[in-house]
Amino acid sequence: MSFSGEVKNEIAGSLLNEIENRNLLLGYLYINGEFLEDKVVVILENLAVARKILKTLKYSYKLDVEMTVRTQKKFKLKRIFIFEIADKNRYLEKELANIDLNDRESISSFVKGVFLAAGSINNPRKTGYHLEIYLSDGVKSEFLLNVLRGLHYNFKSLKRDKGYMLYLKTSEEISDFLKLLGAVNSLFYYEDIRIYRDHKNMVNRLNNCEQANLEKSLKTSDKQLEVITYLRDHDYFPLLDDKTRQVAEYRLKYPEVSFQNLADIMTGETSKKVTKSFVNHHFRKINEVYQRIIEIDESK
Repeated sequence: MSFSGEVKNEIAGSLLNEIENRNLLLGYLYINGEFLEDKVVVILENLAVARKILKTLKYSYKLDVEMTVRTQKKFKLKRIFIFEIADKNRYLEKELANIDLNDRESISSFVKGVFLAAGSINNPRKTGYHLEIYLSDGVKSEFLLNVLRGLHYNFKSLKRDKGYMLYLKTSEEISDFLKLLGAVNSLFYYEDIRIYRDHKNMVNRLNNCEQANLEKSLKTSDKQLEVITYLRDHDYFPLLDDKTRQVAEYRLKYPEVSFQNLADIMTGETSKKVTKSFVNHHFRKINEVYQRIIEIDESK
């Protein structure tokens, strides 16, 4: 079963009071109900959602429902549930038109029904973070977008060939939306994967930084070796003071280590405290001597 299916099963199996069940049903019908003259027709594919809708219709609204089950086979065998709800007085249509969405609990249960009808969410273990609600009607899309943004969810809207897609892409907002849907087990699963992926990404970033620093260090040391070798081979070492010449000699001896490691090595071998700033200071002096020599040579 897909992750979307698991989320919907969990929503359908959650315990709600009568008002919440009514709002959930109306949310579902708002998206997936066909309102005819004397009846409402609903087509469902998820068994758990079908049970939820059927129970609410029978026990909360006391409406007669004629159910037809069809078997469809494309890529795999699946059942289609068709509910025909007798409603000559258009009671459900009036209920939907007068639905009260003035508090977070009412909106939450309405949105649960909407998600059951038209929502989907990627499995974070397999792909990136993406949650969407697909609607075929532009007016309904705009209404729902305003409802969701009223709950401070930053849903984006995208026009498609046959409808409108409202979607979230950030992991934090999707996680918070799962909480709104009351899908606690799915939320825990999602958070576990998100933490793992964030940790993995952080480790990768650190490794990349470490690699970049290493490459930078090697590039710097190559340049330093080139300068020091030039000074040595052309008998310019006497122009360096004792401490600077010592740093130069240690760089020749340990060509690939960082400034800090070079300072630690010098401290251990000379029994004198040598700091990274000390090493850096004397490398600047080496470069100054080298630049003066190059300028003199070029002027000749």
